[in-house]
Amino acid sequence: MYSISKKINIRKKALVAKTTFTNDEIIPSAVTAFTCCDCSHENAIEIVPYQSGFPILQIYENNKVLSKNELLINAAVTETSQGMSHFGELTVNNLPTLYFGTDCSSCHSKYICVFSYGEKQPGLTILTISGVWKYEELE
Repeated sequence: MYSISKKINIRKKALVAKTTFTNDEIIPSAVTAFTCCDCSHENAIEIVPYQSGFPILQIYENNKVLSKNELLINAAVTETSQGMSHFGELTVNNLPTLYFGTDCSSCHSKYICVFSYGEKQPGLTILTISGVWKYEELE
């Protein structure tokens, strides 16, 4: 799990086994897997609340890594509703949105995982993975 600081191009969306976790499914962590687009290897993902990921703002601020438009076109995020804008301009499920980079453990292709985590309503904490995408770094 790492942050991404170089400009990238999103390629293909990987198949993710489970994308939504609620309440007790999140504690101590949410565990799922994605299938590599290149070699079909199944790779585990473990997201630990308040420990995993980096703010999605780091990706699109000043088009540093990806543009807002690229994130929207690939359905990684949506525009945040007005009442939730304190979570940022782009979010998943109108909740705090994070990302991390990961690699296929077999062929070492690079992937970006985008997810949100937070209390959707009193008594309902939700973690939603919007997807895992293969990416390539630009020179």
